[in-house]
Amino acid sequence: MNAFRLAGDMTHLLSIILLLLKIRATKSCAGISLKTQELYVIVFMSRYLDLFRTYYSLYNSLMKIIFLGTSMCIVWYMRSHKILWTFSLYLESVAILPQLVLLQKSSNIDNLTGTYVFLLGAYRGLYLFNWVYRFFTENHRVRWIPWLSGLIQTAIYTDFFYYYIRSWKNREKLKLPA
Repeated sequence: MNAFRLAGDMTHLLSIILLLLKIRATKSCAGISLKTQELYVIVFMSRYLDLFRTYYSLYNSLMKIIFLGTSMCIVWYMRSHKILWTFSLYLESVAILPQLVLLQKSSNIDNLTGTYVFLLGAYRGLYLFNWVYRFFTENHRVRWIPWLSGLIQTAIYTDFFYYYIRSWKNREKLKLPA
């Protein structure tokens, strides 16, 4: 083992410890993506399958167990707190931004990716209509958090919608301005 691996592992471990301390101290998961944490569990589960087949060293085995265990602990903790629903709405409203930036930098956007992003945005836009419909047909309650986050998310998609529909209408390859 070299110093860079040790430093990397310790930095990773420190990030996990800080995250767990933050969650415990604030009793909130605000600002933390549950989906990212779930993906880390999948990453570590698939990467460390050799834990039960091959022994490299005590250090290696312990780090694999720690990374798996703490990742699963974070996901369990996040799922067990109700404030997560509110957090998930806020996070979802901006979660598409990295994808849109990637598409903007890409010179070649394939049809399936463009359609995927369009359908995600359409889903959000349709939910705005769902909330208006429910307001008039159910209990006439304004639910500010989902409405505001839904409006923000739909607004983020509007530029993409414009270029997607324009390319579809003109039967051109989708290209976003740089």
